[in-house]
Amino acid sequence: MYLLWRSLGLVGLLTVAGIIFAQSAPPNFLVIFADDMGYGDAGCFGSKDIRTPRIDRMAKEGMRFTSFYGQPICGPSRAAIMTGCQPLRVAERGNVKNVHPILHAKEITIAEVLKTKGYATACFGKWDLAKHAQKGFFIDLFPTRQGFDYFFGTPTSNDALVNLYRNEKLIEPKTNMAPLTKRYTDEAIAFMKKNKDQPFFVYLPHTMPHTRLDATAQFKGKSKRGLYGDVIEEIDFNVGRILDAVEEMDLSKNTYVLFTSDNGPWLIKNKNHQDGRLPGDHGGSAGPLRSGKVSTFEGGVRVPTVLWGPGRVPVDTTCDKIASTLDVLPTLAALAGAETPQDRVIDGEDVTHLFHGNFDQANPDKAFYYYLRVHLQAVRQGKWKLHLPRQVKQPGTEPFLVNRHIAPVDRVGFASPFLVDLDKDLGETTNLAEQYPQVVKRLLALAEGIR
Repeated sequence: MYLLWRSLGLVGLLTVAGIIFAQSAPPNFLVIFADDMGYGDAGCFGSKDIRTPRIDRMAKEGMRFTSFYGQPICGPSRAAIMTGCQPLRVAERGNVKNVHPILHAKEITIAEVLKTKGYATACFGKWDLAKHAQKGFFIDLFPTRQGFDYFFGTPTSNDALVNLYRNEKLIEPKTNMAPLTKRYTDEAIAFMKKNKDQPFFVYLPHTMPHTRLDATAQFKGKSKRGLYGDVIEEIDFNVGRILDAVEEMDLSKNTYVLFTSDNGPWLIKNKNHQDGRLPGDHGGSAGPLRSGKVSTFEGGVRVPTVLWGPGRVPVDTTCDKIASTLDVLPTLAALAGAETPQDRVIDGEDVTHLFHGNFDQANPDKAFYYYLRVHLQAVRQGKWKLHLPRQVKQPGTEPFLVNRHIAPVDRVGFASPFLVDLDKDLGETTNLAEQYPQVVKRLLALAEGIR
């Protein structure tokens, strides 16, 4: 009997020690970043015609964020998630007024922050911070020069056929687009397996569902939403492969997986929906939100976001507190026990409390600022969003939008402040400025402060 109790006691000690070790060991992080995926393009965010069982499972086993923001367009959103800074703070080399900022080598990325704590770091997919072109980009601004141990992907976007790189070596010029989602995932899983005995940070910015779209034969023609739906369903399948790999390596209780998108969807013209409010074969859906990519209406910047972390993230939870890609760097740094850069302004906040379901600790004064390139167009605090007075160019006069087969982006000018209650008006249709002048005054003061 004594031996039995002694054995049971030893087992208990080992179990407790294992729990303590699991809780004290630095967590692993995976950030899966879809490109141009709309708020309404996943089942757990209301899609009825695109099947996303693995993303839906993430939400069921973790947390769905319903007020999580990117930026209106690709490059700025990537700069934000990498640095925790408003994109205007980090735009360099005469690139301030262009669509895509170039991330200068002097900026400190999340990968560099995590490496101070011994993390293995890798980027798989679309970097898009070394110049937005297939030629003439800056090799000195590759991920491998910005804190990542390993890179497999394209330094730019997939507006055209992409050049595929491994680290800093071109391995496939103008590669076949269809298998990229699978190939990025294959590489990410291999990296995790190789580095499973040390903390790792995997950044997986997919090139899809940004146009040009393509999917493998396994998924092409299988969804109810045309090629766009096929692409989303393939992304979802590969999200599942990531989760399965984490579980197979017995790392799930010490790993956070964040799935989000860089911005809202292109709203593509087609013969059935000339107003662009409903998705076409190559475009996404912002669900109940107004407009899409390249807009500071909610459909352009509020993105589908899910967090999974068994044992750490509360199960089947919805968070409607304001959070954004700006918060990723300070939050992951806090979870890893790393310091954020002290020699510069970091606009994001540590939202660890949200990750763990402590919503009562949320900052009640937290604001989100809606920039389109150099222009501050709106500010949100709590349920209130204020569109600032602005003029807009006539449709068809902006070079970035010419020759793109997209529905007209909401190019709405405001002669005076336009106040919206987002709790009641997600479509941003009703101006309440006259009824709530003190709210307008407060939000205008916030706007002037950030300017």
